[in-house]
Amino acid sequence: MSAYRVKSTFVRTTLVVGLVAGLAATLQGCVLAVGAAAGGSALVATDRRTLGAQTEDREIQVKAMSLISQNLPDNAHVNVTVFNRRVLLTGEVAGEVSKARAESVVRSLNNVNAIVNELTIAPASDFSSRSNDTYLEGRVKTALIAEKNISANNYKVVCERGTLYLMGLVTADEGNRGADVASRVPGVVQVVKVFQYIQPQEAVAASAATASAASGAPAAAAQPEAADVTSGAVPDSSVTSRPLEQQSPAPVSNSTSVHPGNPKAVQ
Repeated sequence: MSAYRVKSTFVRTTLVVGLVAGLAATLQGCVLAVGAAAGGSALVATDRRTLGAQTEDREIQVKAMSLISQNLPDNAHVNVTVFNRRVLLTGEVAGEVSKARAESVVRSLNNVNAIVNELTIAPASDFSSRSNDTYLEGRVKTALIAEKNISANNYKVVCERGTLYLMGLVTADEGNRGADVASRVPGVVQVVKVFQYIQPQEAVAASAATASAASGAPAAAAQPEAADVTSGAVPDSSVTSRPLEQQSPAPVSNSTSVHPGNPKAVQ
């Protein structure tokens, strides 16, 4: 077989694998969009957060991104993820001053209960690294969906330079099992748990409330949020994930960078 045909076959195979990995998540996003249009309760019914918390999370994220853009140098690369009024900062900044500044800006916002500052002091990641992160997020979400006896809806997935951050309102057992699933996805370097833990009885009550709310919603309401779905990102040649059988589970740890939020935050 000629070198050209080998290369062409490899490219086609890579595209197919990438598209299959993201297909489930993509279809779920499309179905959920239809469900949301049919009834506003569909999205709420899949989330353990209150409606007020979901609304405030979206507002906090928009405001935080805007303020960080205005107050940090242009070479800073900061991502903001908000879940249940807890703000996760990931990305790269030039120094400690910028890292502290980003946290201070977020703390100035109302309704921020806690800030998890996982910013790294390093040059901003390049396009290849960010593409790989997007690809890994999709792989982890697909793995969570495929795992039995847990609900992918309870996890929010963020990837930065191969490090996988997991947020959500979960029990200790759910947190450990979700982290284990993520750690076994090829290419994930490390898993960091940024969960807010609830008791098993609280999880049961939340599930009952979800089931009650979903009874009048379309069946598609049981799928993950459309905003969290990665639509079939295909990695470029720089992606270096090893085959599953050759890769040991990535190390799992709890974030040690959780700091107080705004004293005026709603508790």
